[in-house]
Amino acid sequence: MPGKNLTRAEAAQRAAALEVASYDVVLDLTTGDETFEALTTVRFTCREPGSDSFIDAFTASVSSVRLNGRELDPAEVSDGLRIQLPDLAEDNELVIASTMAYTNTGEGLHRFVDPADGEVYLYSQFEVADTRRMFPVFEQPDLKSRFAFTVTAPAHWQVVSNQPTPGPVVEGDKGTWAFAPTPVLPPYITALVAGPYEVVRDELTSSDGRTIPLGVFARKSLMDHVDAEEMFRITKQGFEFYEAQFDTPYPFEKYDQLYVPQFNAGAMENAGAVTFVESYVFRSKPTQARRDRRVITILHELAHMWFGNLVTMRWWNDLWLNESFAEYASTLASAQATDVEGAWTIFASGEKSWGFEQDQLPTTHPIKAEIADLEDVLVNFDGITYAKGASVLKQLVAWVGQPEFMAGLRTYFQAHGWANAELKDLLVELEKASGRDLKDWSQRWLETAGVNTLIPRVERDDDSVITSFAIEQTAPEQLPTLRPHRLAVGFYDVDSATGLLQRTHRHELDIDGALTEVPELVGRDAPDLILLNDDDLAYAKIRLDECSQDTAAEHLKDFADSLPRALVWQAAWDGVHDGVTPARAYVDTVLNNIGQESDSTTVNLQLRRLDQVLDSYVAAGARQATDHDAATRLWELAEKAAPGSDHQLQFVSAFARRASTEEHLDLVQQLRSGQVRLEGLEIDDDLSWSLLISLAAGGRAGAADIDAALQADNTEHGAISASSARAAIPTPEAKAETWRAVVEEGTMPNSLQAAAIAGFRKTQDPQLLAPYTQRYFEQVTDIYRTRSHELAEQIAVGLFPRTAVQATVDAADEFIAQIPEDLNGLRRLALEGRDRVVRAVAAQEVDAAHPASPGVHEPDLTSLADAEAAKRTPAPRTTME
Repeated sequence: MPGKNLTRAEAAQRAAALEVASYDVVLDLTTGDETFEALTTVRFTCREPGSDSFIDAFTASVSSVRLNGRELDPAEVSDGLRIQLPDLAEDNELVIASTMAYTNTGEGLHRFVDPADGEVYLYSQFEVADTRRMFPVFEQPDLKSRFAFTVTAPAHWQVVSNQPTPGPVVEGDKGTWAFAPTPVLPPYITALVAGPYEVVRDELTSSDGRTIPLGVFARKSLMDHVDAEEMFRITKQGFEFYEAQFDTPYPFEKYDQLYVPQFNAGAMENAGAVTFVESYVFRSKPTQARRDRRVITILHELAHMWFGNLVTMRWWNDLWLNESFAEYASTLASAQATDVEGAWTIFASGEKSWGFEQDQLPTTHPIKAEIADLEDVLVNFDGITYAKGASVLKQLVAWVGQPEFMAGLRTYFQAHGWANAELKDLLVELEKASGRDLKDWSQRWLETAGVNTLIPRVERDDDSVITSFAIEQTAPEQLPTLRPHRLAVGFYDVDSATGLLQRTHRHELDIDGALTEVPELVGRDAPDLILLNDDDLAYAKIRLDECSQDTAAEHLKDFADSLPRALVWQAAWDGVHDGVTPARAYVDTVLNNIGQESDSTTVNLQLRRLDQVLDSYVAAGARQATDHDAATRLWELAEKAAPGSDHQLQFVSAFARRASTEEHLDLVQQLRSGQVRLEGLEIDDDLSWSLLISLAAGGRAGAADIDAALQADNTEHGAISASSARAAIPTPEAKAETWRAVVEEGTMPNSLQAAAIAGFRKTQDPQLLAPYTQRYFEQVTDIYRTRSHELAEQIAVGLFPRTAVQATVDAADEFIAQIPEDLNGLRRLALEGRDRVVRAVAAQEVDAAHPASPGVHEPDLTSLADAEAAKRTPAPRTTME
């Protein structure tokens, strides 16, 4: 739609012409349930007097536009997306009176009515370019300005923005809050949160001696579950760590953290007013993985106060630097300033595995991507931008040294504070601090796509002494770049006394090119297991040599430390994901070892991957028996797990997801009703809903059961779970009703739509979803054009046909060939969906060719090395990797 998709060329032209001094935004939130009023005054200069420009504004209507005292005809200059500004002066004052629309999509100013008490809650979400949904704005990161908000709202509300909240002027049942102007900010990190939120307050002392007020906010009906003291503890640890590392005091006057309903992301780094998804409020017992993820998210958003908010990217092609830095910094802070155990294991299992996944899709792109317009950036909030970028920053820190890296950051903040910068500005400071020339490093790591694979080439003599040691580096045929890596090689031996796999030697080195000899390891006794990329410094897939594979097959669960174990888990996943080792062998690997895995995030990841393999990778003829066996073994793991443990909860949840036979559904039903009990396991609200969704998907619960559960838990969390449960009912009528509500009617709020899509996909009978393959390809283009980005992407990704047969691939090919040129985002999502089906088809063929044999439960990781060397491409497919 013209005007909706701002291009980089337009933004560059506007930034060259304009400098924005200030915004005064007056909002009235008392005028109705669907819209609100905005009176916006913008003062700016124009370097080319007499030229024309425009301001971005997604408006319901515009009643007046006054430019330098001239009244412009709103009908002529406004089209609902932009307001044209003709004949600009050198100094300009623009005043716009507009009516703006609330959303229920998590974009712009979102309005939510709490089902628990009927109260109204608002919050803003502006990244990438939705500030224009709340008030007219020059919507691009390099037109920074000062923003002063004046807000009229019900007098009993809390009103929060970037600056400290002033006392309201109250008249009757209305209050007006006049906030002081912000420091110079890009538009996308301004914020407004309003409603009868409850708050817990605290404070800290910044490194420059200022008192920084802290607040934790949530809806009234949720506040009893908020662990504010834990939030404050992690926040204070993060403040102390970042201020010391960056040698730069916290840039803003206060720091509020607000849980908001129906949020699309994990959190958002609004300056001094960070918003969080409410799933980080634990109504029920959380896994340790969820607790750890919340800590990392808190620290991620705090890191943005410096990287992104104090120093801002010039254009969205450097979005990766914002997000990758926050990902890396939050893990570093978790490891060095908090009590999170195994922070780098969590990083390897969570972030890095996501990066590998994204980097092997046909839509992979360089970390520093070309961003031509806003649609490009919307689909680049991906595993490259976050996870691969963070992994490469970790590699950069290993390359230059952490003290040198932080020294470069300090001068970067000093040189570019309150301004905009680009990647080259950071690299200049890092080169000065480290003495390393980073031009070649940057070109190969940041401007090319793809993941390398590292393979040990080891020779031993008859006495098991190493006579030759080299590291081979390969790349996919279509993405052939070989890169420099700073990495460690670890030697591990089984301790005869404890049975544990312990590291006995570590050697750190730089490698580059196709083959790097490592003479320092020649002459050493060969260990039981050789682990390339020990300590996970490099971003690369790894393979095991034959001896190491034998050791891993028997002792994966026996690693003394969780990080090397996570790296071997990843190598096992690479085998089945790359279409080299059979899916049923991977299923056995997981089920044979997961009970002894100590890291909660790794357990969660492997159980989710188990779902993927069972659903899509196991040969069709073996799927039912394999699924039944897996569910049985998951229940056995739950019974054996320590009472009340993290393992017990994760295994029960995984069992419920896999339950499909009468025998297993009986267990789910009895567990939910209390007829069957596991010592230490509480059937709390969240677990009760998970069990009910399992029963609904299995045909054991219907609409009446779901309605009764929702009546007992009449909350937003309950509504989300009920939406998923209804859509999971395995009848043609239930699937048709979900399709109608999501695809054809399209009025569901974002959270309920996402849950309904997840439930729709749950089925043991592929024929239930077969009618929707063609309907998806017929309808999704119009949806992508007409719905908001968040809702359209939920549908485009979530409802993409997943039946792993060639007919699905053929239908996808036909659809992709017809996607209009202006819908690059849809094309990308479709290519990714197609690739996942292609992988599944290939995996099923591999699994069918390798029938499971009794007692053979481990994938042959060594075969991957030979396959890699022969093919130089990670998986059989018909599209570029």
